[in-house]
Amino acid sequence: MTITPVSPAAPATVVPPPPLEHLRSPTTRAVLRIQQRILAAARELLGAEGFMELLPPTIGPVTDPGARGAKQVDIDFYGHRYKLMTSGILYKQASLLAFDKIFNIAPNVRLEPLETATTHRHLAEFHQIDVEVAGATRQDVTALAERLIRHVFAACAADMRDELALLNRDHNALLAVADADFDTVSHHEAAERLQALGHTQSFDAELDWVGEELLSRHSPRPFFVVDYPKGSRGFYDRESRNDPGVLRNFDLILPEGYGEVISGSEREHDYTRLITRMRETGENPAKYRWYLDIAREGIPASAGFGIGLERLTRCVAGLDAVWQASSFPKIPGVVSA
Repeated sequence: MTITPVSPAAPATVVPPPPLEHLRSPTTRAVLRIQQRILAAARELLGAEGFMELLPPTIGPVTDPGARGAKQVDIDFYGHRYKLMTSGILYKQASLLAFDKIFNIAPNVRLEPLETATTHRHLAEFHQIDVEVAGATRQDVTALAERLIRHVFAACAADMRDELALLNRDHNALLAVADADFDTVSHHEAAERLQALGHTQSFDAELDWVGEELLSRHSPRPFFVVDYPKGSRGFYDRESRNDPGVLRNFDLILPEGYGEVISGSEREHDYTRLITRMRETGENPAKYRWYLDIAREGIPASAGFGIGLERLTRCVAGLDAVWQASSFPKIPGVVSA
């Protein structure tokens, strides 16, 4: 089998080939070698900056409730209903009781809405590079995210030329990201841009998937979208003390139509505020007892982010669809190995 990566503007194959065909493909092997270099580059930079890599749990009594439209997966844990992790955000915050700067690389499971099978950007099972820093501000971690992305792109441009050539990916496109100064726009400004482009986007909601891709196609370099409105994200995104109703969070949008690859924020850590935010977002605080017990004793103030590994691989390798960046891809709604 040969998969020829094309511009992300072109239609992508929705259903992956069988594992035998997929894993034997020279294209798949080239993509996975690039992904290995991405992981090594991330560990290089984070290790050099004093981060501790921790191994996070894959199950727990609760998980991140903020995944838009995605369903959580329940399992029976010795008679108790536990969840597969959709994100390790709560455990990242708790881990700061041991170390001030941590990261982990872990699988996440989200039963995404069926319509995401056609976005070419969603998997039901994927991996994240998760980072958290005690005492950090949004400015601290967006700067870290920029350093990390630039380092990854530079490393792959330098070391993966044969693989990039096999994939018809111009390594100069990677150098353009590695050398770029990332832009920043507010959520309000991003919504205004989308409306000027003829796309309907609410000022009170997250940027939708089509909108993210549209903005991505109209930007020559990566850019951060900051200050999402309260109510559009989970209870752990800290509300601005100076600008009520605005969250101290961000997304990073990659160029060329690849869309969002990082989400992050300053974290809410105050016990009373967490209870209030949970109730405002329709969550039952009783479900989060272990987390709130820690918060009552004192979780460090922090900021952090998560990088979608397969999405990042897709952009670096110039792939048409995110499933091509997975050894055993699981498309929403498609039964597979």
